[in-house]
Amino acid sequence: MRLSRILLLTLSGLLAGCGNGGTEADDAALAHPYSIVTTCTMVTDIVQKVAGEHAQVEGLMGPGIDPHLYKPTRDDLTTLAEADVIFYSGLMLEGRMADSFAKLSRSKVPCYAVTELLDQGYLLEPEEFDGHWDPHVWNDVRAWISATDAVAEALAEFDPTHAGDYRASAKAYTEQLAALDAYAKECIASIPERSRVLITAHDAFNYFARAYGIEVRAAQGVTTESEAAISDIDALIDFIVERDIRAIFIENIVSDRNLQAVLEGARDRGHELEIGGQLFSDATGPAGTYVGTYLGMVDHNVTLITRKLGGKAPARGLNGKLGLE
Repeated sequence: MRLSRILLLTLSGLLAGCGNGGTEADDAALAHPYSIVTTCTMVTDIVQKVAGEHAQVEGLMGPGIDPHLYKPTRDDLTTLAEADVIFYSGLMLEGRMADSFAKLSRSKVPCYAVTELLDQGYLLEPEEFDGHWDPHVWNDVRAWISATDAVAEALAEFDPTHAGDYRASAKAYTEQLAALDAYAKECIASIPERSRVLITAHDAFNYFARAYGIEVRAAQGVTTESEAAISDIDALIDFIVERDIRAIFIENIVSDRNLQAVLEGARDRGHELEIGGQLFSDATGPAGTYVGTYLGMVDHNVTLITRKLGGKAPARGLNGKLGLE
């Protein structure tokens, strides 16, 4: 895969630019478990999977926390400064933390954006993003497979003694993700073509749409701070009625105010429409649960979307761990 090849071939150069990568001499003095600090829950999950027992991974943003709006506290900055390695998503997802990462990289703490090595030919730049890349790449499982491989190579560089462990963990995990990617393609393809439209609160599913062949519409823009204009709500209602869409979806990090307006507007026109359920868009579900993992959140999203839009997917999902109706 071109995406993975670019990630793996250029990773060492990026780490050299971000801070001190590990050497054999450094590794000899490295205390285990060493400290890794991460940002959003999707990054935290893959880093935990790859690092295993060799590191203590601390995520700054818990389940349901909106990374677009997150502002680091004084304690967060101390935690970051004391870390041995830092992983974050990048592409301006953690916009308010960009300055912190820049300062830490100058202080020689290795900082790695798991998306920074994605080929620009892969990245999306929708018109409404005003010249910025769409940061929601984890909604295409193939991209998160490559991010997982990149984490393994970063940790192998930092802690070469355990490089084989990191690569083996990444390989085992990405095999699970490859099965998830195939499941998503099969499920979404089972939705009747006319109904194959995903309508959500904010514009987080463009990569999902491209990867799995579904049209997406959102009530508001890419950031959760944006507001939907009345004209945008009206246009979305027109589209829903015209296409006979029967379900729209709320998100775990975004107010459902705009979608409630869409729901009421559609019903005022005599169109039967329901809230199909809650999707995990920019954060995983509760810690310690299946949907609190990256694999679980995507399994949930795919299964729920498919079933509510008339496709075929098992109520318990890919791994038999969901409990959807």
